[in-house]
Amino acid sequence: MKDEKRHPLFWVLAVLVPINLYVIFFYAPVEKTMGVVQKVFYFHVASAWIGLLAFCVVFGASILYLWKRQDRVNHLALASAEIGTVFITGTLLTGPLWAYPIWNTWWTWDPRLTTTAVLWFMYVAYMALQSGGATEARKRLAAVYGIIAFINVPLVFFSARWWRSIHPIVVTSAGIGLDGRMRVALFLSLAVFSLLYVYLVPLRMKSIALREQIRHLKAELLR
Repeated sequence: MKDEKRHPLFWVLAVLVPINLYVIFFYAPVEKTMGVVQKVFYFHVASAWIGLLAFCVVFGASILYLWKRQDRVNHLALASAEIGTVFITGTLLTGPLWAYPIWNTWWTWDPRLTTTAVLWFMYVAYMALQSGGATEARKRLAAVYGIIAFINVPLVFFSARWWRSIHPIVVTSAGIGLDGRMRVALFLSLAVFSLLYVYLVPLRMKSIALREQIRHLKAELLR
């Protein structure tokens, strides 16, 4: 934990997270129609953004792994998939909290919601391929799967535009339909969540590398 506290991003996040919370709950105005529940929007959108970004990294790292066959690259793909899954889980949990007072239902098979749920299951499957001391063959299979599964990322992003959807679209051709202070809260949330992702990925990569080292040592001792 001491090493983590020495990381500059730790202290940057220690300052920015409370500021972000203040901006969301006190600086940004309460939306007239939805009321206070609209505040969930900032966490929901930021979680979705990082979830999709993380899976873009999985896609790139999977291609690189098939080319270089470096364990560090595989660790990056796995760490990003795990963290991305956490954020997509946050997206799926905060969405109903925001939607229920507006739609009068916790869940609907809307294209955006459905493709996001499918994405969550696809990357849980990716992590399952990497679990339990994956062999070289399974790592290659996971890399191929990580590339194929990426197809769902643009489907999630464009689903509300391509198909009939009741899910709101924040960014349109006309711009961002938000109050100026709401934009500040949104962009600050996106920045803070992005920094959190950048901070967490190397930490998770280290723990994955240590886990593999311990597994190799145990295997050597059992020989």
